[in-house]
Amino acid sequence: MSSASGRSKPSRSASASTVFADNAGGYHDLKIDGYSRIKGIPAGVPIKSSPFSVGGHRWRISFFPNGDRTANSGCIALFLFLDEDVAEPLTARFEFAFMGEERASFFRSRKRTEEKVRSLPAVVTSFGSRTGRWSSGLLSTNALDSYVSKHGSLTVRCSIVVFKEFLAEEPVTPTTFVSVPPSDLHRHLGDLLQTEKGSDVVFQVGRETFAAHRCVLAARSPVFSAELFGAMKESRTQADVVQVDDIEAPVFKALLCFLYTDSLPEMRQEDEDVMYQHLLVAADSVRPVM
Repeated sequence: MSSASGRSKPSRSASASTVFADNAGGYHDLKIDGYSRIKGIPAGVPIKSSPFSVGGHRWRISFFPNGDRTANSGCIALFLFLDEDVAEPLTARFEFAFMGEERASFFRSRKRTEEKVRSLPAVVTSFGSRTGRWSSGLLSTNALDSYVSKHGSLTVRCSIVVFKEFLAEEPVTPTTFVSVPPSDLHRHLGDLLQTEKGSDVVFQVGRETFAAHRCVLAARSPVFSAELFGAMKESRTQADVVQVDDIEAPVFKALLCFLYTDSLPEMRQEDEDVMYQHLLVAADSVRPVM
């Protein structure tokens, strides 16, 4: 978002004020199902969104899968239309982006948390009554293939900021904020799991054993809480080994990692889908607290 500031040459009688833009904004997602089937439609034929409201105004999006004209065939084109009458032109900033799929948080590792997004350059321009503006830049139709979901849909996001007016304020004493580093509790708990320091319970999974900490597991799972501290504990001494059936050792190890760190260990891409299926079953059994 652009901003403007007024400055004067410093002197004993100098004064200053801050100029800022009062604005309102939001975004609208246009989801196109069966995108692969419409890639070949002729140039100049658009797919139009339903009317939507952002920044107090009514808008529409036109998406041209094969260009707005023959000369631009093979490239996508996007058009934002102000679908209402206004007393005077308004100034707005808009930007189109293509949104890739993001896995549910349970399946994310700390190293792969960014959502896949491809944005076109933002445009700042004016809109009169029932007028529109084209997006900036050209993008090949084939460049969008990696943003198509596994179900064949493509999501186009249009973000709009409407600049209402410019206001001036007298300077105020800025509030002092203390920068606080992000919590690294997950790293400390992960180290605790890996070193087994202070562990007070052992799980037998197949031929492998896993040492863990009762208090951590009880805090993260009501099932473990009942197993380790509730009525189900009465028949077990502190030194007993907990036998775990119907789950493979690598899956149980990954589950422990998630309970301690809120993330999963790195794994080969070809193993991910199978592991996620097993983890869903395991998670349903222990019901971790998110």
